[in-house]
Amino acid sequence: MMGKNQHVVPRNGQWAVRGAGNSRATSVHSTQAGAIGAARDIAINQRSEVVTHRPNGQIRDSNSYGNDPYPPKG
Repeated sequence: MMGKNQHVVPRNGQWAVRGAGNSRATSVHSTQAGAIGAARDIAINQRSEVVTHRPNGQIRDSNSYGNDPYPPKG
């Protein structure tokens, strides 16, 4: 079973990690890199995905750490 995707989102000049569908942040970080690292740890544990947002809220990137439907060959 896969966990909730983790979103790295801007929040009051900082960066928050928030599980999909949650209104409250799991953690808040001073840098986006710090938030991505924390989200990655959660996603690996829950076999889910990290969705990184830009400061304007648009999705910048996503990385899967679980049951990827299209794993790379090789």
